[in-house]
Amino acid sequence: MELETSTIMMILFILLLVVSIWKIYAFLPNKELADDDTTEASQEELTNLILRVIKKSDGKLSVTELFELVHNDESFDKKHYWRFNQNRLNQLLTHYYLEHEGINDLKDVYRSLR
Repeated sequence: MELETSTIMMILFILLLVVSIWKIYAFLPNKELADDDTTEASQEELTNLILRVIKKSDGKLSVTELFELVHNDESFDKKHYWRFNQNRLNQLLTHYYLEHEGINDLKDVYRSLR
């Protein structure tokens, strides 16, 4: 039985497509990394830490001072949150402001925590 050229090409195409899809799947991350700080639990833990630092302060913090205080706090895990930076703090604060009506800055957060 002789196969036509187009049939052979179609079989090779399908085989190579399956191999390509398998190679892509093999390199995709399948499990959560140990230092992944983008999970819901990690974000909530970091937000709670930020709120604790704000509550300890006198309410007259700038975002830069807040970042330094959070970064230097004894409960801040530097290995787990190694990607934590000023921009991440701004994103978490903005998310907190959006979740809570009437809170627009750090002073409002401090007042709501008291």
